[in-house]
Amino acid sequence: MRQFSEDERFAAAQMAREDLYYFARWMFLQRKGFKWMRAPHHRVICAALERVFNGECRRLIINIPPRYSKTELVINWVAWCLGKVPDSEFIMTSYSGALATNNAWVARELIQHEAYQEIFPATKLRTDSSAKGEWRTTANGIVYASGAGGTITGYGAGKHRTGFGGAIIIDDPHKPDEATSDVMRQNVIDWFQNTLESRKNDPSNTPIILIMQRVHEKDLAGWLIGGGNGEQWERVTLPAECDSEDDPLGREIGAALWPEKHDERALAVLRAASSYVYAAQYQQRPAPLGGGLLRGEWFRRYRTLPRITYRKIYADTAQKTKEHNDFSVLECWGKGEDGNAYLIDLIRGKWMAPELKRRTVDFWEKHNAWDTVQYGGLRALMVEDKASGTGLIQDLSLTSNIPVLPIERHVDKLTRVMDVQGYVESGRAYLPEEAPWVSEFVAECEAFTPNDTHAHDDQIDPMCDALKDMVAAGNVLEVFARLAEG
Repeated sequence: MRQFSEDERFAAAQMAREDLYYFARWMFLQRKGFKWMRAPHHRVICAALERVFNGECRRLIINIPPRYSKTELVINWVAWCLGKVPDSEFIMTSYSGALATNNAWVARELIQHEAYQEIFPATKLRTDSSAKGEWRTTANGIVYASGAGGTITGYGAGKHRTGFGGAIIIDDPHKPDEATSDVMRQNVIDWFQNTLESRKNDPSNTPIILIMQRVHEKDLAGWLIGGGNGEQWERVTLPAECDSEDDPLGREIGAALWPEKHDERALAVLRAASSYVYAAQYQQRPAPLGGGLLRGEWFRRYRTLPRITYRKIYADTAQKTKEHNDFSVLECWGKGEDGNAYLIDLIRGKWMAPELKRRTVDFWEKHNAWDTVQYGGLRALMVEDKASGTGLIQDLSLTSNIPVLPIERHVDKLTRVMDVQGYVESGRAYLPEEAPWVSEFVAECEAFTPNDTHAHDDQIDPMCDALKDMVAAGNVLEVFARLAEG
C-alpha cells in the first residue's frame, strides 16, 4: 500500500466522515493494505443505510446473495454511526451467536484503528470494555451481540430522543440448511416477535435493519414483507441476475450483480446446481416447496455402465414390517470416472431381522463378485444406525467379513432431499434404462412431498446417502472445473 501524505489523509478523513461508502472503502484499504473489490450494489446498500441514520427509514430489509459484502458494510455502518453519534446503542444478531459476536468484535477493532481515530477522534472505547460480544464507548454507547434465539435481557437498542441513537441489526437470521424446517423457521420468527422487538428503547423510532439472503418463502423476510408484525418495511432487493425492469441498479435483464465475482457463466453453473437454491439465495425470490422436488426427467439413464471407480451398498431398514410401514431397501451405487453416481441395483421388501440379514449378505456377495477392474471394488455396506439398522450392523460385524459402516443422520428427510436435489436436477444421478425396479423408484421420488403426505420414501434415503457420499464431496472441485472450462 502506498503511503499517503498528511494532506491526503486529512482529505480522506473529511470524506469518510460524511460518506459511508467512502468510509468503508478507505477503512478496508487501511486495514487490509489493498483496495476493496467494490461493485455498484455496495453504493446502493450504503445509501439505504445512510437513510436509516438520517431518520428517513425506520424499517429496512435488504435481500442480497451470500458473500456479496453485506456483513462488511453493516459492520462499517455500525462503526461509522458510533463515530458520528458516540452514545448510540446497537444490538447485532445473526443465526449464530459466534457470528454475531465476531461481527461486533470487528466493529470494535475498526474503532481502535489509527485511520478510524483520524476520522472520528472523539469516539473512544472504555478501557474496562473488552468483551467481544458486549462493549461500550466512553460516551456510553454500546454494541451487544446475540444469536437468533438467544436472550437479550438487560440490553436495548436506540435512544428515546429525536435523532439517531442506534439500531437493531439482523444479519442472516436463518441457517440455510435449516430453512426447510417449519419448526426452525418459526423459532426465528417467534424470537423476533417475543424477544428482539421488545429491545427497542424507543418503540416508534429505533430502527430495525434485516439484511439477509432469502432461504424460504416463509422466512423472516417473507413474514415481514407479508405484514407479519403489522409494519411497513422498505425493501431493497438485489438479485444476482437482473430479472425485472425496476432493478435498483438499472441493469438490463440477465445482467450480473457483481460480474467480477459471478459472471453470467458462473451464475449459470449455480442455477444448474439447484434451481430452488438459486431462486431463493441468489435471486431473492424463493419458490414454494410443492410436489415435484425430485422429478423423474432429471435422472439420466444409462444402457451400459461406464467405468466405475468404486461401489458401495446403502441400506435403509424399516422399523416394523406391517403393511403401512416402509420397506427395507438395499441399493448398490457406483461412482463413475466422470464423477457422477450410478444406481446399479436395488432390492426392497418387508423382512424380519433374520430375513433382512440373509438378503443383505446375498446382495453383498452378488456385487462383491463383480469385475473390480471395470466396476471398482465394493468398499462398504452403509447402514443407518437406528432401529433395526443398529441390530443389523452389530450382527454383521460379529458374524461376517462385510465392512459395515454406520450412517448418522442428524437432519430431517426434507433437508436431506434438498441437500441433494441440485445434483439430481443437474444430471449427476444415473439410472439403468432397463431394470424392473426403476419405474417404482422414479414414482416414489416424484411423489415425495415436503409435508410428509407421500406413502413411502424408503428408496429415497439410500439415494440421498449415496449422492452426498459420491457427488457432494467433490462438488466444489467440480464447480471450479466447470468455471475454468474454455
